[in-house]
Order: sequence, then C-alpha cells, then structure tokens
Amino acid sequence: MSRPRNMLDDLPGPSGLGDTQDGAPRPGDGNGPPPGPPQPRRVLPTPYVCYAIIAGAVGMFFVSQSLGRPLVIGGTNYGIVGPLALYGPWVQAGEYWRLLGTVFEHGGPMHLLFNMLAVYSLGASLERGIGSLRFLGLSLVTALGGSAFALFFNFDTVTVGASGMILGWGGAMLPILTQQGRKEHMFWLLQVAVISLLPGVSWAGHLGGFVFGLPCGMALRQGPKFFARAIPVLLFIAAALAVVAAHPGRLGGH
Repeated sequence: MSRPRNMLDDLPGPSGLGDTQDGAPRPGDGNGPPPGPPQPRRVLPTPYVCYAIIAGAVGMFFVSQSLGRPLVIGGTNYGIVGPLALYGPWVQAGEYWRLLGTVFEHGGPMHLLFNMLAVYSLGASLERGIGSLRFLGLSLVTALGGSAFALFFNFDTVTVGASGMILGWGGAMLPILTQQGRKEHMFWLLQVAVISLLPGVSWAGHLGGFVFGLPCGMALRQGPKFFARAIPVLLFIAAALAVVAAHPGRLGGH
C-alpha cells in the first residue's frame, strides 16, 4: 500500500485529488511508438459508507416528522424535533443515540441537498482513497467531535445535519493532500468558515468536527498501522467528551 499522502493523487475530482498530468507523449503528437491496445479502465472502489449515509439521511428526511416529538419549553411549542436530532436536555436524559444520529437529520430540502452533495463528492473521494473501514472510523470520530462541541456551546439548541462530520473529513484531508490540492482545499475550508458564522448555522458543530478530523489525518499520514492504533484512542476521547458535554452540571450549570 502506498503512503497515505499519495492515496488521493489518482482519484477523480479537483486538482490535487486526481487531476494529475505526466509528460508521457500522447497519440498523434509525433513522438514515441504508435499506441498499443486500449488498457482496461480501472474500477474505483465503491464508497459504501457514503452511500449508507446518503440513504439514511434521505430516508430520515421523509419519516422524521412522523417519528419526532414536540419540543415544549415553558408552555411554548417549538415544533416537532426529529428522533435523531441533537438536543442537550434529551441527550442528558439518556438519549445518547442522538450524538451520532444527528448526521441523518436535516432542517430542510436545501440543507439535505448541500450536505449530501458534499458526502457524494468530498466524502466518496476520501473513502475511495483510504478504504471504507478507515473512513468509517474517521466518520465516527468526527461526528462525535462535532456533537460534543455543539453540546458544549449550544446545549439548549436543537442541532441537525452532517456538516460537523463533513468538516471532519475536510480536516483529515489537510495532512494527506498534495500541495496543490491543499491550496484549493484551504479555499473551500475558508468558504465554510464564513458560512459557519451565519445565523442558524452550528459553528460549534463545524469546529468540533474539524478539530477531531485533523489528528485523524495526521494518523493517516503516518500509515495504516499507526492509524489502526490511533483511531480507537481518538474515538474514545470524542465519545468521552460528548458524554461529558451532555451533562453540563459538571460546571455548575443546568
């Protein structure tokens, strides 16, 4: 297996994720021998994890309202909250599945569309590059990291969406991209940072996913064996932080 830094070089996508060029002569340019028989096209690995995320998010979008329950605070009904949405008091009451389930809940069709486009493009390219099993471990760490930060900073706010996990993928890619790819990737991250400051967007969830994604990317850069040892540790830290964040009484609040 090649070093993780080179894993993304030959994948389809923006420059740095696969649009590499070499100096080999092309047919018809007058140089080199005539072309031989066509080579079979390489079949890319199937991004099973990304497909599962997309299927789960789309399916939940259609059933969330019927499976959710109303959020009533001080006699005021704030509407139906989905069964997987992240809401601090409910997680504190023992609904810990929301720490991961929130990636399948979305606030509307446009929110779902933009997030799933990112899963299909960014996520699928990364999954093909590092393998589905490593990608699954990375996704669990960054999803929990995003939920932990969202609870720390916005405990009483309903948070939905896969954005924290997606930002975690973005953070993980920084250490393993080519130099050109890293430049373009930084531009995308800057755009997301600006969007994160808009009202109604969970900047804390975005930040948490990104912060936990970075060490995952550093572990990937060190190679598969190092990553296999590091990911359980990072997963434990993210899960422990999320559970602590779900019980803010530790700081004398709530």
